[in-house]
Amino acid sequence: MAHKIILDTDPGIDDAMAIFAAIAHPEIELLGLTTTFGNVSVAQACMNALTLVEMSGATVPVCIGESWPMHSDPMPFPDFVHGMDGLGDQFLPPPHRRQHDQFAAPFIIEQVRQYPGEVTLVAIGPLGNLAHVLELDPGIAKLVKQVVIMGGTIEHTGNVSPVAEANIFADPHAADIVMAAEWPLVMVGLDVTYTVLFDRKLFSYIALHNRKVGPMLHRAADFYIDFYQHEHKVAGCYGHDICALTYVLKPELFQTIEGAICVVPEGIAAGQTIMKRIKGDAYFVRAWDERPLQKACMQVDAQGVIDFFRDTLTNSYWQAR
Repeated sequence: MAHKIILDTDPGIDDAMAIFAAIAHPEIELLGLTTTFGNVSVAQACMNALTLVEMSGATVPVCIGESWPMHSDPMPFPDFVHGMDGLGDQFLPPPHRRQHDQFAAPFIIEQVRQYPGEVTLVAIGPLGNLAHVLELDPGIAKLVKQVVIMGGTIEHTGNVSPVAEANIFADPHAADIVMAAEWPLVMVGLDVTYTVLFDRKLFSYIALHNRKVGPMLHRAADFYIDFYQHEHKVAGCYGHDICALTYVLKPELFQTIEGAICVVPEGIAAGQTIMKRIKGDAYFVRAWDERPLQKACMQVDAQGVIDFFRDTLTNSYWQAR
């Protein structure tokens, strides 16, 4: 049975990798893309999503979503990581197709209620759209199959502060609402994504075997890898967003821990994801006591994720296009 997925995204170079994989994988029924601010503005994110869908030859609805954090000032868009256009400063021609006529949150609610217990929400950007869903329809959480987010960190250092990961830091109040909801949630954060490194040879291989989108993705990856080589001194880029998608298809590649999660909403630790990992401890601070147990990925078979990405980006879907 195919996995019904809505991909909530802020494309973003690593988002593009996940979008192409979600479109091409034979075990995924991609119900739609919902866009948010994050790597770029929400308007640019929507345009990028439409462009990527059009390039792939798919017919997937794209819905525009949140443009601003719930209760905090927006962080600057990281154009030094993803480029001014979010796709490595390629400035691709504008897409011919138009965005769906529904806003992101109502679209998600409609799809979940149409397929109760079947829809997985894969969120690879800030979590404002998912928080908005919960505000509009509080009962929706029990109808979602699972929520898989690329965001947060338990033990690894952050990437926008010593303790915070970028997607959570971008809208910490929304993230805390999402973590508190009564739906099965898996956090695929920096604890695992910083162990999955895609090198230039991988993108050269994909470009050679996928003439449809491979060359564009190769150019975007070169931009992305240049950033990581300069800032992190590594010979590649990290597969952040593709890890979240891989979890849905191949959870056996990951090892998880379980506990209630709170997000620090503001101050010097804004965006920190704190899991209560020890059951039964009578902490003086009781914030975690009424929250559901969620999962966080702590280890991953990195080569398994690389193989999944490579195989999906060069499979028969692309040869038929």
